Parts: sequence; structure tokens; C-alpha cells
Amino acid sequence: MAGCGHLPFLSLQQEFVATVTEFALSQQLLGDARPYLLDKTDVGRSFSRAASSYDGAAMLQRRIADRLLTFLPRSLNLPLMDLGCGTGYSLSALRQSVGDGRLLAVDLAPGMLAYAKDHHINIVDGWVCGDAEDLPLADNSVGQIFSSLALQWCENLPAVYAEIERVLKPGGTAVIATLGPDTLYELREAWRQVDEYAHVNEFAPQSAIQAAIQYSGLKVEVWQEAREVMEYERLPELTRELKNIGAHNVNSGRPEGLTSRGRIKALAAAYEQFRRQDGLLPATYQVWYLRCEKQE
Repeated sequence: MAGCGHLPFLSLQQEFVATVTEFALSQQLLGDARPYLLDKTDVGRSFSRAASSYDGAAMLQRRIADRLLTFLPRSLNLPLMDLGCGTGYSLSALRQSVGDGRLLAVDLAPGMLAYAKDHHINIVDGWVCGDAEDLPLADNSVGQIFSSLALQWCENLPAVYAEIERVLKPGGTAVIATLGPDTLYELREAWRQVDEYAHVNEFAPQSAIQAAIQYSGLKVEVWQEAREVMEYERLPELTRELKNIGAHNVNSGRPEGLTSRGRIKALAAAYEQFRRQDGLLPATYQVWYLRCEKQE
């Protein structure tokens, strides 16, 4: 990082974050690496395609967003950003929370952002199609950040939390709901009995998130875990729901082409080991709720 002076994290921030990330991964400081990378282009494309069907299938996502709202300090008149706003489900509640403050809606997927804008045009002050790893916002520009089930799709966690720290005002707060690696463990285990491909999205371990937050300079005020269990009579109900919300497999290790009828049948048979006495098939989500603050 030649020419960066004595403060590379200020003069060459993106290069500095990339260097720190490379070092941390090489030293295994970010916990167990994901066996497969998330394809960010596919993430954006997948959620854009799902924009019109998302709200009809996203019962769990709404429940998590509602709970995350309880972690957000009521602070009228401070600029607030919904990072990963999706279809805009939380925007009305965020508008009430921020009062006359500026409300920004940010999402990686153009289709999601367009859908949200069509349905919430009068309550948002600014719409931004942007990447959480490289936010197109000024330093110290927002007082609060709300991010529900978005950051688990980011590969470069140190960059994400460095960006959150950068755009927050001193003393600002970020409340985050994200998914842990035990999410959909039943589906992952069932697929393991069928073939060796990565059919279920892999999410970062707690150690990786904690390390990224520590490097950013943010302070974790709250970290809570909840296990949310969705219930289905048949496996296709789960897989159809994942497709409708755009959360189907976007790992780089996924198989190419359509899944054969034989493998789908084998998957359904393997998933039967999890059927409960009440006759329902569970799908478990490991949800982490965080509240982080930027130092004054």
C-alpha cells in the first residue's frame, strides 16, 4: 500500500480492508472459512426475480424484521438507513421511528428496490442501489442503520462492518438480524445423503462476524440468538418458499443444470428422518440479533 502515509485505514480504506481481510483469512482469524463462496451477482439477480412473489412467502422474514425493530432506539430526526430494504416491509415502521429525520432505503437488487419504491414512494427520502461492502454514502452521514436478513449474503464481512462504521455518525447505532451456519441444517443434512454438491447456502460462523466487528471499531452492545422453526407438510412447500423469496442456492459449489427427478425423490426420502410426531417437517433458522454502536 505504497503512498498511503501513516493512516492507511483513512487514506486507502478499501485497499486497507482488503489487506486486513486477506491477512485475517490466512491466519484463520475469521473462524472457519465458508467451503463455498456466495455469488453476489447471483444474489442480486435472484432477489430481483423474486420481488413480486417475496411478500406472499416471507412470513418468517417479516417476523424477524418486527422483532429487530424492538432493538432500534427511538431517536427522532436522525438520518436512518434501511440496509437491504428488500420489498420495503419495514419502511413504514422506520418512518415512524425516525420522525422528520431522513430515511434512506438501500438494496443490492435493482428489482427489489424498484418494487419497494413503487409501494413506498411517499415515505422514503432517498433510494440507493448499492452494495453493503462499498456503500455510496458519505462518512458520518447516518445516525442509525437497520438491516434485517441482508448481511448474511455478503462475503467480505470486514468490509461490510468497516462500511457500517464509516457511514455511522459518532454514537450512532446499527441493529442487525442475520443468519448463522445452522440455518436449514435439516435440508443440508438431507442433501448430504444424496450427493456431494452444495445445495444449501452457507453462512458465516459467529467467530467471523465477531472478528469483523472488532476490526471495524464498532462495539457490540447486544447479541441474542433465536431458533425459528418453520413447519411444512411436504418438502416441496419449503423449497418453493425458498425460491419465492429468492433465497434458494447461490453458492459457487452448487450443481449445474436442473436437479434430476431421482435426486429430488432421494432428497425427500432423506428429509423424512426429521418428520416430527405431529406429522410436520421442520426447517430451522439460526437467527442472530445484534446492536452495535460507533464510539463517540
